[in-house]
Amino acid sequence: MLDIVKGAVSQGLLWSIMAIGIYITYRILDISDLTSEGSFTLGAATLASLSVAGVHPLLALLMSMVAGGLAGLVTGLMHTKLKIPTLLAGILSMTGIYSVNLRIMGKANVSLNNQETILSLVAKWLGLSRERDAALIVGIFFALVVVVLLYLLLNTEFGYALRATGTNENMIRASGVNTNFTKVAGLVLGNALIALSGGLVCQYNGYADVAMGIGAIVIGLASVIIGEVFFGRSRIFLSLVGVVFGSIIYRIIVALVLRAGFPANDMRLFTAILVAIAISLPQIKANLQSFLASRKEEAE
Repeated sequence: MLDIVKGAVSQGLLWSIMAIGIYITYRILDISDLTSEGSFTLGAATLASLSVAGVHPLLALLMSMVAGGLAGLVTGLMHTKLKIPTLLAGILSMTGIYSVNLRIMGKANVSLNNQETILSLVAKWLGLSRERDAALIVGIFFALVVVVLLYLLLNTEFGYALRATGTNENMIRASGVNTNFTKVAGLVLGNALIALSGGLVCQYNGYADVAMGIGAIVIGLASVIIGEVFFGRSRIFLSLVGVVFGSIIYRIIVALVLRAGFPANDMRLFTAILVAIAISLPQIKANLQSFLASRKEEAE
């Protein structure tokens, strides 16, 4: 059981960076960006292909972020310049990225067996017997760096403009801010982080698969919403930390569900139900309070 929880925490930390990317687009920009399903796989595909070609894993990880940022840029330009709705622009990008991923990998699946990865490097430095034992350390490091840097960024002038764009676009535009730029920048940043997560998860799994990003946005939303249930939405730093813990909690729940004997094929259905319940919690709470108040009045 301890190994299962440890593995779930390690995966949760690596996936939390993807959830933070979705938090940027979904919560800060108030955009439902489906590009994430393609950019997650794009990050994994880029890293796997470069690793097989002999590129250093850190450089390959950086290039995966660049690739994800470019995917976000395409979506942003389609929305701001071509006036395509963000939902449709994301769908178009996601659809096109599928073919791009196949082009990058040359096939549907690329293995990282016998390839040097960040996990193998850390395992060597620390003298660990298994590469996956290093995943917890790598996950903590990257999650911490992303949370701190993003918190600092969101408290700059650009960060305030980015947050205001999602809160009240008309107001911030009237203040002289180019909201088209902030939207594109937010989409680039969010998808770069999602691709970074894809690259890290690819190294943890030991392979990149063209279908590994399917359902990523739902998993990310589950992490965001679970984190908000425990940490709230009032403060940016707590929200970012909440996303990380939400991702960890989600992975632990999934591990325990699988441990209980539920078939793996039902996990996407389970995730969808979990997200629906989490999103509905505020309304369920309000309805319950209203019901209890009405019963109290009737009793009096």
